[in-house]
Amino acid sequence: MLAGVGAKVALVCLTLSLAGVSLQGAETTKRPRDLFAELLGKPQSEIDAKISMAWSRLFAGDDQNERVYFPVGGDMAYVADIGHQDVRTEGMSYAMTICVVLGKHQEFDRIWRWAKTHMYHENGRYAGYFAWECSFDGTQMDPQPAPDGEEWFATALLFAARKWGNGPGVFNYQAEADRLLRDMRRHRPGVPESLFSGTEKQVVYSVDGVSATFTDPSYQLPGFYEIWARWGDPEGQAFWRDAAVSSRRFFRKVAHPLTGLMPECCGFDGKPHRGDLGDFRFDACRTLANVALDWAWFGRDDWSVVQSNRVLGFLKTQGHPCPNQFSLAGKPLSDVDSTGLDAMASVAGLAADPAIARPFVQYFWDRPIPSGKWRYYDGLLYFLALLETSGRFHPVVN
Repeated sequence: MLAGVGAKVALVCLTLSLAGVSLQGAETTKRPRDLFAELLGKPQSEIDAKISMAWSRLFAGDDQNERVYFPVGGDMAYVADIGHQDVRTEGMSYAMTICVVLGKHQEFDRIWRWAKTHMYHENGRYAGYFAWECSFDGTQMDPQPAPDGEEWFATALLFAARKWGNGPGVFNYQAEADRLLRDMRRHRPGVPESLFSGTEKQVVYSVDGVSATFTDPSYQLPGFYEIWARWGDPEGQAFWRDAAVSSRRFFRKVAHPLTGLMPECCGFDGKPHRGDLGDFRFDACRTLANVALDWAWFGRDDWSVVQSNRVLGFLKTQGHPCPNQFSLAGKPLSDVDSTGLDAMASVAGLAADPAIARPFVQYFWDRPIPSGKWRYYDGLLYFLALLETSGRFHPVVN
C-alpha cells in the first residue's frame, strides 16, 4: 500500500494519465482543467459516461443516423462526411486524435492505414502530403492538401508514439510524424510551396499558386507547434518554435477588436478576404478553441484570456441559441445555431474567466450528440470539445 510521498506521486501520475500520454522523461506545463467538474460540478462518473456515449454513437452507432466511423475489411476504416458523401483529411485526423486520447489503438491504426493507403502522395506534385478529399472507395477526388489535416495527423501520431510506442512500417508513429513535419516546412525542388510559409512561418491555405499566399485562421495551432518543437522533427525545432510565436502574433492582428471574431481566410498580416471568406463562418468557429487550447497547455500569452473573454462576451449578447455565422463586426449572417459553435465556445472557457465561461460550458453540456445527415462536422467538433473541455486532451511535454 502506498503512503506519504509515494501516494502523492501515484496521484499525480493518475491525473496526468487522463491525457493518454506516457509520463516517461517528461513533465506537464500546467495541470489540465476539467471545466465540467470545475464550473458545473459534474462528477467524474457522469463526465466519463458522456464521453463513452459519444464514442458509442459516433464510432459504433447506427449506420444511417449516428456513426461516422466505418470499418473496411479487416484492417482499415474511414470517417465519412455523410452530408457531402466523401472522406476528408480533417475528419480522419480528428478521429485519430479522439482515438489516441481514449486509448482506442485498433481504431487509430485502421484510420491511419486507410489514410496512408488512399490519401497519401508518395511522389509527384504533392509528394509528402495527403489528398484532402476522397470517395468512400478510396479514389482521390481532389489531390491537393488541406493543411489542417496534416497538422492534426502529425500531432495525433506524436501522441501515439508516446502512448503506445512505435511499430513497423506505417505504425512507426514517430518516424511518420517526423517525415510529415519535415515535408510540411521544407521547400523542395519541383514541388509547390510547402504547407508553411518559409518567410512568415505560418500555415498556408494550400500549396498551389495564390493559395500559398494567405492563410486560414482556423488552421493556426500554436499549441501544436510547441509540441512539434519538443517531440518531433529535430532539425525543425527552431522553425516550429518560431511558428508558434508567429501564430500568436497573427491572432492578435486578425481578431476583431470588439467582437473577437476571426474570418475564414485572410492575409498573413491579418487582413480579411473580401466576401464570404472574410466573415466568421464554419471554419472560423475553431479559432475559439485554438487560442484557448494553446493557453491551457502552455500559458504563453495573456492576450489569450482577453481574447476568449471578448469573443464569449460578444456571443453572450446574441442570446442562446445564437446564430452560427457573423460578419466580423457582429452582424448575424444566419438564422440557425450549431453544435460546432457551442462546442468551440465551451473550449474557449479554458482561457476565459469562470463567470464568462460557465454558461457556455453549460450550453455545450446540454447539447445532444449530433445525428442525421450533417453529423460529421458538428459531431467531431462535439467529441473533440468533450475531451478538451474535460481536460482529457493534454500533452506531457519536455
